Amino acid sequence: MKALIETLPNGTRVVALDPSRRVLYLFKDLEKIRAQLRGELVVRMKDVNPAELLDDINTDVMTPAWVCFRHRPEDIALDAYAGLIDKAQKRVFETRALLDGGFQVIVSGQRKGTGSSRETAPQCEKWSGIELVIASSFAPIHARNNINLGQLMGDYEQLKRLEAGERIPLDEFTARFDAVTRATLEAGGLFPFVARYKAKTIRVDAPKHASRAMTMAEKILASHLFDARGAQYLAPNDACLVRVDGGYSHEFTTAQVHYFLQQEYGADYKVPNPSKFAVFEDHLLYADGVPRMAPFADKIGTLRKLQREFQKHTGVRDYSAKDGVSPGICHQVAREHFVDPGDFIQATDSHTCMGGGNNALTWGVGATEYAGLIYSGFTFVKVPESIRFELVGKLDPGCTAKDVMLRILETYAVSEQTLDRVMEFGGPGLASLSMDERATLCNMATECTARSGICEADEVTLDWLAARRPKMSREEIRARFVAPDHDAHYDGGVHVIDLASIEPMVARPGDPTYGSRIRELDPVKIDIAYAGSCTAGKEHDLDYYALVIDDALRSGRTVAPGVKMFLQFGSEDVRAYAKAKGYLELFARAGVEVIDPGCGACIGCGPGVSSTPDQVTVSAINRNFAGRSGPGKLYLASPLTVAASAIEGHIRSYTPGMFKRTSQAASTR
Repeated sequence: MKALIETLPNGTRVVALDPSRRVLYLFKDLEKIRAQLRGELVVRMKDVNPAELLDDINTDVMTPAWVCFRHRPEDIALDAYAGLIDKAQKRVFETRALLDGGFQVIVSGQRKGTGSSRETAPQCEKWSGIELVIASSFAPIHARNNINLGQLMGDYEQLKRLEAGERIPLDEFTARFDAVTRATLEAGGLFPFVARYKAKTIRVDAPKHASRAMTMAEKILASHLFDARGAQYLAPNDACLVRVDGGYSHEFTTAQVHYFLQQEYGADYKVPNPSKFAVFEDHLLYADGVPRMAPFADKIGTLRKLQREFQKHTGVRDYSAKDGVSPGICHQVAREHFVDPGDFIQATDSHTCMGGGNNALTWGVGATEYAGLIYSGFTFVKVPESIRFELVGKLDPGCTAKDVMLRILETYAVSEQTLDRVMEFGGPGLASLSMDERATLCNMATECTARSGICEADEVTLDWLAARRPKMSREEIRARFVAPDHDAHYDGGVHVIDLASIEPMVARPGDPTYGSRIRELDPVKIDIAYAGSCTAGKEHDLDYYALVIDDALRSGRTVAPGVKMFLQFGSEDVRAYAKAKGYLELFARAGVEVIDPGCGACIGCGPGVSSTPDQVTVSAINRNFAGRSGPGKLYLASPLTVAASAIEGHIRSYTPGMFKRTSQAASTR
């Protein structure tokens, strides 16, 4: 078997295909994929229309949650693409299909690797023998994970040349990247690069710019440059090493981090600054009670055990469950407890960007990158471009920040204007949004395949943080605020969004970008209404649910017959808030089932998961990929819409006083 990269006698490194191995094309026509796996169909790029290729292959498709219960990459590869399911709910890739297929290259369409930041997705390809990944475009975290693993990424024209027998110089695949990324790829991945950096065979000099106006992301990164002195200025695409203030991992990812650190640095490795790093037990909290998870009980137990080992070994903050109850979902607890304005935070989850609501720069990374930065205290960054959303006006009472994001998704994400950019939110309209609503804007930046989201800071920010940072004065908090320069340049442009023009929306089943205005929908009867998650289990979200439920109860209405409504708190603090406000009694009277903090149905693990393909769910979570929350159809909506739909029995937006007394509901009150 010939490696993809070979060195010629003159020292030139080239990329050439092994004629004994194959190229796998991921077509929208799934039967064409099956035919290739069986060896019955041979395809060449010159005969393929890129429109035929699968777009938006998300990481749940590449490695569904149950595959992620394994922490060794070679075991993950056994069930590569196990989440690619046909209309009959049958797997396209059976166990070992990719591993035993003899493939060297894999090809798909636009936005490869959307969704969760799980590094298991590129691992399943690499450890199945894939050495070159071809796509029209890549989701940013997924692309970075490929780079950290040393996986080459290329385009369709390069593949045509390779299939024609051409040897292409390696630097044609790496030239589009900055010097550090090129060095990482050419070294074979992040760990080999770090070894060369420590051996001083590779240098990374801080960029040198004259004074220039900067965005919020650029300012934060400039203030975190590693080993730099004096005033610093950054611009998009600058390659630099930056200090990391803190981060976190959870039980889906910590085991790999621990494993990689042991493999690379030995059993006695040390973490130099554990106080602002953390582990969370939130994702698999309810796995023990889910029948379909029973076959994976041993693997889940191993993940938990390895996370406890890691926490004890490193001394990072411990947010493990106590007596089966978690302190909360990592993103929500982090913003409540330790993400501060001006921070640069990295964590092993794609919704790390939720911390941007705190005027911090935060985004998700893979296990390899997190292992590297928690060990060294710094990481490599290519300064991202930014796109600004200038908010004006005020939302209609029936709309929330979720509706704003669903509008942005259908408008800007589909056209890839947000791709790999930091979404900056500001303008006079931002003042009308609570900190929890701002967190929603930033949380769903990852659904836009953006690098992150970040909000400007103001008095709302100051009041919220002052109530949660007793050891910091208001002056200390304000001093950390980061604002963009008024003449900063935005590669993605500046886009004005009139909040008053936003209508109640849903995302139709399959992808968050499939937006529709509720008034345009045909009637959609529901079976499940799911409220909560990191996106919609915050204090202000609870206010929204309570507003609708109280309105319904006053009209003698409760959750509609045949509908189950679940509400999951984002954290212990949110639950305490709901209790203090009297919401728990309110929800109980309406027939709402409340659930302790955790991820739950959002990742298909806990109450609220659909059980049959014909069930319909309206949910306040952030993504609705097929199979993610069960086999049913899942619509994304705002907290107001989810609660109103639960009462009505079909998808319906909320307007005050919308409920009418019914004799059936009144008799059950």
